[in-house]
Amino acid sequence: MKIRAVLFDLDGVLVDATEWHYEALNRALGLFGYTIARYEHLTTYNGLPTRKKLEMLSIEKGFPRGLHSLVNKIKQKYTREEILRSCTPYFEKEFMVHQLKREGFKLAVCSNSIRESVELMLRGSGIYDLFDLVLSNEDVTHAKPDPEIYLAACERLGIQPAEALIVEDAPHGLEAARRSGGVVCQVTGFNEVDYARIRRSLDNGG
Repeated sequence: MKIRAVLFDLDGVLVDATEWHYEALNRALGLFGYTIARYEHLTTYNGLPTRKKLEMLSIEKGFPRGLHSLVNKIKQKYTREEILRSCTPYFEKEFMVHQLKREGFKLAVCSNSIRESVELMLRGSGIYDLFDLVLSNEDVTHAKPDPEIYLAACERLGIQPAEALIVEDAPHGLEAARRSGGVVCQVTGFNEVDYARIRRSLDNGG
């Protein structure tokens, strides 16, 4: 089946934001004497919504559930500050999205982040207006690794999952992409995502 759309994860794919989320959450947790080690982040927590990370911390480390809402708010404040300070356009990403748009592909962003963060990052990167659809974790009932966000994107774009190339880097996102039935383009991180890489995946079927 011919690929008609390219669906992008955001953090670590279109925007080099993985570290921002990690640092912001640890800053917030540190106010209460908790932390997520980098190994835990890379192997378990990376790519999950903040609320899911906090629930896992409560189960694994006894983090008080009564603090979830407060820590989440503090974390989002720190994340917003980092986005406004650090998020700038990258030529390679702008060229990639413009070129795919010119070639007639439908384009979407499907992120496990909250909508405010997603829109701030895309606008700061100068590419927000190029996407046909932008979905956050607030637009679905089940976040990644559940495939709901990718299935919802396909439905709203009017395509079958097999007609979508899904660009992902983190384990939970890759699982969601595979479970959706889309064609998966696995990347190792922000610096690997450019037009040449996406074009190879389109030509080779993944």
